[in-house]
Amino acid sequence: QVQLVESGGGLVQAGGSLRLTCASSGRTISGDAVAWFRQAPGKDREFVSGLDWNSRTYYVDSVKGRFTISRDNAKNTVYLQMNSLKVEETAVYYCASRERGYYSRDPKKNESWGQGTQVTVAS
Repeated sequence: QVQLVESGGGLVQAGGSLRLTCASSGRTISGDAVAWFRQAPGKDREFVSGLDWNSRTYYVDSVKGRFTISRDNAKNTVYLQMNSLKVEETAVYYCASRERGYYSRDPKKNESWGQGTQVTVAS
């Protein structure tokens, strides 16, 4: 079993930055793929960024060049650096892991989830 806990969300002005943290416990996730998703009110959960076991990265087109996903295996932790945030990116952000070490944009193929952290981008 693995437990995931997100932190680092909050209120930020449009154009500002936040770094989200996903701390894991229960077992190492160094061989897993991890991903970040977000869900705005009234909308489906959508993929934001993925990271394979070998540190290959993936991003939804809308965040390329602004967001960076990374992991620190020694700390069993995943990060999402978000720069130049936009109002429409206000959402609850979730981290997820997948034991098979290649990422998936399909929420159903991600086995473990955190509780989410609220990101609010104000104009």
